[in-house]
Amino acid sequence: MSETLFDDAGAEAARGQEPLAVRMRPRTLDEVVGQRHLLGEGSPLRRLVEDDAPMSVFLWGPPGTGKTTLATVVSRVTKRRFVELSAVNAGVKDVRAVVDEAKRRMGMHGTRTLLFVDEVHRFNKTQQDALLPAVENRWVSFIGATTENPFFSVVSPLLSRSLLLSLESLDDDDVRALVHRALTDERGLGGRYALSDDAADHLVRLAGGDGRRSLTYLEAAALVAGPTPPQPGGAPNGDGSPAAEDTSDGARPGPGPVTITAENVERAVDRHAVRYDRSGDQHYDVISAFIKSMRGSDPDAALHYLARMIEAGEDPRFLARRIVVHASEDVGMADPTALQTAVAAARAVELIGMPEARINLAQAVIHISLAPKSNSVITAIDAAMADVRAGHAGPVPPHLRDGHYKGAAELGHGKGYRYAHDFPGGVAPQEHAPEGLTEREYYKPTQHGAERRFSEVLQRIKGVLKSGG
Repeated sequence: MSETLFDDAGAEAARGQEPLAVRMRPRTLDEVVGQRHLLGEGSPLRRLVEDDAPMSVFLWGPPGTGKTTLATVVSRVTKRRFVELSAVNAGVKDVRAVVDEAKRRMGMHGTRTLLFVDEVHRFNKTQQDALLPAVENRWVSFIGATTENPFFSVVSPLLSRSLLLSLESLDDDDVRALVHRALTDERGLGGRYALSDDAADHLVRLAGGDGRRSLTYLEAAALVAGPTPPQPGGAPNGDGSPAAEDTSDGARPGPGPVTITAENVERAVDRHAVRYDRSGDQHYDVISAFIKSMRGSDPDAALHYLARMIEAGEDPRFLARRIVVHASEDVGMADPTALQTAVAAARAVELIGMPEARINLAQAVIHISLAPKSNSVITAIDAAMADVRAGHAGPVPPHLRDGHYKGAAELGHGKGYRYAHDFPGGVAPQEHAPEGLTEREYYKPTQHGAERRFSEVLQRIKGVLKSGG
């Protein structure tokens, strides 16, 4: 358990030894990068802060999106006593101790407490229940941070008494702004380092929307790049240590910043800089190769391109969408379970997130690659749409029209309709297509995989339909 009073001068003295990501935590809501949907004028979170009202909030989002940051900013702005618990190592005893102390301070000094529980989804039911009285009676303002869906991991009574706010991964511009601030701000690297364009691009890709990760990698890359040259007046090196006095006979090094290169970033994080532009040729070329490898039944090549895009920081939701599309476009009825696998992988991306969801994406890619292939589904719908666009859309046959409203029978609607369930096999001999389209055949199954069986079924059905049409 950690407890902090943000007006304590001793906290600032220790900041120089803290990680860059901690030093660069915003001090106000206006300094928070990203999460515009939560921080705009009139938003629930801003109103809670500005009105200094008691609150109970769950912050749900991927790692590095600012959950802890928002909690600490709220505490600073509202001047509440801030107590942090980690659900990894805290128990019921710890929760009750915080609540009892909060009640005591409120009664004796009027001091209000903000209790922040990180990874609250790790609390079991008993631990979560211990929070209920404090939340319900507003003995504390409660903020719980979680990367897991609260509807699955938080007890209903606690969730129903709280405001649920969803945080989103930072976009590329957000990460760049965060990195730039860390480079120039005195709390960060204070202008002692510059970042090459390639290095900045690599950092953004590696971050994958995680702000904390981008600053951690930046700090590591700065150490690899080496200390900054000695500054006039004994300015500190990039590692925070005092600069050595220059006693050489040569010229004194200039005060310019050290440039962090892409190679420095690669060495710092042991990750090769994948040459991939998410809005340029590489994006289109790699995704094209990925799709054609799945279509071409080459799982190894498809996995290579999948890994390449993941490592480059491609949006996993984009990858999941492409996989779902091609489960129908390239496999379709030849293996209908491919679509189920693809949709499940896309759901896993939303529910679990990266990096774990890479496994689910890979499973779907392998399934589609190895499945028998058929493009009959996309061919069928495109042919039908082409007819509609060409004006081939005759009136609905009278026997298929809605006959439930008053007067419909007088118009002949529904007359002669044959109820399929009254016939052997559940198929009634009658026409369903509009006049002029009764001979059109859009779906033409292949003989691949399960579609061979569907082809046989379709032929039998057509024989029955046409027998009394």
